[in-house]
Amino acid sequence: MLNQVVDFAGEVLPGSCAVPPYSETAFLAELGERLRSSRARCELSRRELARRSGISERYIAQIEAGKGNVSIVLLLRLASAIHGSQPQVA
Repeated sequence: MLNQVVDFAGEVLPGSCAVPPYSETAFLAELGERLRSSRARCELSRRELARRSGISERYIAQIEAGKGNVSIVLLLRLASAIHGSQPQVA
């Protein structure tokens, strides 16, 4: 599971090529866009992601809009919910 979370973090967390100073607003906007694209790639609605992660649909919408300052624990829950929806590769 940790490998899945690390992979998801690499997909979702911006800043791997960030040059300081990096705007927090830009960071949150990019994080939201990456969450939205990961969710769409897995064909999950916000409602389904909310159900699987235990995070409210409204808060997920705020994160995707770049307005939610998400914690590491919530990112873990989102990663688990998104990766749980993908088929397991043998």
